[in-house]
Amino acid sequence: MGLLSIIRKNQRKAKEMRILFLGLDNAGKTTILKRLNGDDIGSVSPTLGFEIKTFIHGKYTLNIWDVGGQRTLRPYWRNYFEQTDALVWVVDSSDRLRMQDCKEELHSLLQEDRLAGASLIVLANKQDLNGAMTDAEIKKALDLRSIRTHNWKIMPCSAITGQNVAEALEWVVDDVAGRIYYNLGD
Repeated sequence: MGLLSIIRKNQRKAKEMRILFLGLDNAGKTTILKRLNGDDIGSVSPTLGFEIKTFIHGKYTLNIWDVGGQRTLRPYWRNYFEQTDALVWVVDSSDRLRMQDCKEELHSLLQEDRLAGASLIVLANKQDLNGAMTDAEIKKALDLRSIRTHNWKIMPCSAITGQNVAEALEWVVDDVAGRIYYNLGD
């Protein structure tokens, strides 16, 4: 039995997915995760380090790693890449001044071998704010069309109103399941 067969056999039992939430500080990663988990979003503070949330979504167990985005924490992001199935890159759509920094961090991440093949969804968060960039503007600012190494999608969303938050998670789960569990019967 080859290594790939062993891995698939283990994943078949667990049907687990590891999803990594990253983005610059104040992008709304924790608020999105709280919204998904049905938690109160009224009291969110910056994530210093990381938090892990595990919950069931359909027939899958999702292990979601929410990692702080402060500049001082970014060098440590690579400690969380191992066995990541999907990367959720959260963008503050109202923060035009840091879009270049956002682009550089994202493209740097996508060079990492341990993230090779991971699904990527870019969440253009804070669409509820006046002056927020559209998903089309963010697609251009982040040069998403140049990404050829990952299956990706961009979605406008709002952690506050809940717009497209559940739909984004659904896309991630479907995309990962299509890659990892494609030959498994229900």
